[in-house]
Amino acid sequence: MAHYYHVCFVVPDLEVTMRDLTAAAGLSWGRVVEAEVEGAVVRVVYSDGPAHAELVQAPSGGSWGDTSRARFHHIGFWTSDLAAGADRLTACGFPEVAPFGRAAEGPWAYFAVDSIGGHVELVDAAMRGTDAVSWIPDVPAAEVIDEHVHSCS
Repeated sequence: MAHYYHVCFVVPDLEVTMRDLTAAAGLSWGRVVEAEVEGAVVRVVYSDGPAHAELVQAPSGGSWGDTSRARFHHIGFWTSDLAAGADRLTACGFPEVAPFGRAAEGPWAYFAVDSIGGHVELVDAAMRGTDAVSWIPDVPAAEVIDEHVHSCS
């Protein structure tokens, strides 16, 4: 069984949320990363782990949806084979979410899981430790979903 390595929340104010989670749970934080997504600046930070809390601050109305209030967005897992994982989750009834899917920049894809009110994110484990995901903290203990043996059951 694979273990998740992060849980993501969309938040309206990164610094306020970081402060609150530090006070409430003693979390410490990595560096804030800014990236342009859909023509707008998105800010992302991970807590030190394991497991990590990922916070995303983005403008409302884009792919991140309503960002005026804090909410759960996704739970992230490393996968041995992103394409096979995408096929597996789609076959299990969890549709790939665009534009967060593989059409977007990056070695990851998102799948709607209505029962958790958010998404499952698969991140290609081949990217661990590379520049493509250098801002994502690795969790050496986090297992990888082996897509060649895992099924919907």
